[in-house]
Amino acid sequence: MQFMQRLNSKLIRQLCWVFMLNTGVVNIGSAQSPEEVLVAQAIERFRVAMVHPDSAVLAGLASDDLEYVHSSGTVRNKQGFINEFIQRQTDVTKVTISDQTIKITGNNAIVRHRLVADSKKAGYPPVIDIIILMVWRKEDGKWKMLARQAAKIPQ
Repeated sequence: MQFMQRLNSKLIRQLCWVFMLNTGVVNIGSAQSPEEVLVAQAIERFRVAMVHPDSAVLAGLASDDLEYVHSSGTVRNKQGFINEFIQRQTDVTKVTISDQTIKITGNNAIVRHRLVADSKKAGYPPVIDIIILMVWRKEDGKWKMLARQAAKIPQ
């Protein structure tokens, strides 16, 4: 009987924690503002489009003023950015983003993260592991990628 009471008590405490976490009563980690959530959603759409390229999605995510720079130093404008994925100049099968930070400043968002991708492009390493700095700008109510700079991870 005592065992059942302890079990029920523990279960009730766990259910209370689940409720509080899911309703926002308790927040573990840093909360994102509504704008940070929108930027994160745009980055997620980009991550998916890197693996499954769609010119309309890529065009919708990119500012007309886009400057897209690879870790190799290659620079692309908006059309070059779209072509790169559509023509599979960058050909990845999986992309994982980690350690992401988003800082909103006015109509701009500064984003940093680590990107690990599985590549099947000849001449590329099988696993790409780089750090990224992006600037997103809110244009006509939508977050658009204005600049992206990739860099190799310092040794």
